[in-house]
Amino acid sequence: MSWSSAQYSKFENERNRPIRDLLFNVPINQVNTAADIGCGPGNSTELLSAQFPDAKITGMDSSENMIEAARKRLPDVHFEVDDISTWRDTGPYDVILANAALQWVPDHQTLFPALIGKLAKGGCLAVQMPDNFDEPAHRLMRETAANGPWAAKLNDASKRMTREGAEWYYRNLRDKVATLDIWRTVYHHPLQGGPAAIVEWFKGTGLRPFIEPLDDTERNAFLAQYEEGIAKAYPQYADGSVLLPFPRLFIVATV
Repeated sequence: MSWSSAQYSKFENERNRPIRDLLFNVPINQVNTAADIGCGPGNSTELLSAQFPDAKITGMDSSENMIEAARKRLPDVHFEVDDISTWRDTGPYDVILANAALQWVPDHQTLFPALIGKLAKGGCLAVQMPDNFDEPAHRLMRETAANGPWAAKLNDASKRMTREGAEWYYRNLRDKVATLDIWRTVYHHPLQGGPAAIVEWFKGTGLRPFIEPLDDTERNAFLAQYEEGIAKAYPQYADGSVLLPFPRLFIVATV
């Protein structure tokens, strides 16, 4: 699946808020080495570097487009193209940051212990994942996919993302770390541009598996049908804005 750094960055201010909240809750001050996995265009890496200015930081993403944008943004940081699920770097790292990335990686039963194993003593795994799969915006993706001539093409689109509940992560990680902090926050983002703004938001993330397999005609029809549903689920206010509630799950595990 391809990614567009330009599309993703359209809502950077809103996307940066949970990163700041996550980093604020990392309970260590002395950080020598840190990794930003699934770093995207480098906005999370930039915030990680600002939080720990003396740390040697590595950024990694599976998208060459994202890494190219990250290198332009932060030319003094080492970035590499790699896949989180097969990441062979053993560390050890004082901080591993995974912002809005691990929901795209399968088998969290194996993935999380593997990442924890790359931490130095006292190190921290800081994770944020969207927890909005049951929100109208995501439900409408699945409904639109199932109710159109593209249904066969999109049969597996909704299976691309992986995310368990908070209790699952607590139950599976609590014996593997010294401290474990899990919380959920719902952000309410006012977006200008009406329902089309919500469509633009998700074109950079959750809609990717649904629209990428389609040809141009199908893609335009899919997005038009999806936007009709969005307009009903998220009313537009008199000033042209819409309010997008966006739940996110946070996990800070310290060894």
